[in-house]
Amino acid sequence: MRRAAYSIPSNISEGCGRESDAEFKRFLTIARGSTSELEYFTILAKDLEYIKEEIFSELNDKVDRIRRSITNLINKI
Repeated sequence: MRRAAYSIPSNISEGCGRESDAEFKRFLTIARGSTSELEYFTILAKDLEYIKEEIFSELNDKVDRIRRSITNLINKI
């Protein structure tokens, strides 16, 4: 979960340093993929009873908001 979580801002920041909007979009797409990975890990943690339902709901909402924000940024570029 940590690896997927820090991959999101890492890819966004790496994309910012690229030469073109197309490259930035590619890194944003990778960051969005990491949100899907993180979402899966939260589901798995809930299913394995490592986290309670209310914690899962909170985390899932945050991941979903981040994914929507990245998607909106991709669409604006």
